[in-house]
Amino acid sequence: MKVLLAEDDAQIAGPVLRAFERAGFSTEWVVRGDAADAALAAGPWDAAVLDIGLPGRDGIDVLRRLRDRGDPLPVLLLTARDEVGDRVLGLDAGADDYLVKPFDMIELEARVRALLRRGRVAAGVAPIRLGRLSLRGEETVPRLDDAPLELSPREAGVLAILLRRAGRVVGKPVVLQELSVADPSAMDLSDAAVEVMVHRLRRKLEGSGAEIHTVRGFGYLLRALDG
Repeated sequence: MKVLLAEDDAQIAGPVLRAFERAGFSTEWVVRGDAADAALAAGPWDAAVLDIGLPGRDGIDVLRRLRDRGDPLPVLLLTARDEVGDRVLGLDAGADDYLVKPFDMIELEARVRALLRRGRVAAGVAPIRLGRLSLRGEETVPRLDDAPLELSPREAGVLAILLRRAGRVVGKPVVLQELSVADPSAMDLSDAAVEVMVHRLRRKLEGSGAEIHTVRGFGYLLRALDG
């Protein structure tokens, strides 16, 4: 996935670039709004992260020009201003999401992944599949043989998080952070609560052709069963 990062503060951009690299994103960094505008016009991109306070051309103007060209690219705005009016201005200009500085890198990664999923849905990308499990676009409940699984909302959220990262280890803090994007109260959950949900999911995934494996000290790995 190719992401444009437009941020003029190197102390913010550096950690973001490293986080995006770990997440598997191919990222290009620009520090000026006019450079961001030119890069977006040249394309193609899968998502963009724009700081509002860019030199040369501010992020809102860059976003408006993008939308005026009819480009539906998913865009997340970054800003140091936490005023309702600023958020409304950004969203009205066509932003898909909004994050106020300072922010947690895990949350930024989660929000960008959500934008990328929306973009893939718009492009008609095939669902994620593992064994008999599948997850279609922005659906929140994974399916077994194309029928939605009978899960609680949080169980469904945990399984969706693991399914989107099938074959990779996912730590409990990442699970809680991603759950909290849709349900802020999930940040109050303990590691033990995640363990309980995973225990329940293991029983419900019997016969699915997939299993949740615990990697001690690191997290959980959703993998296909042999045969």
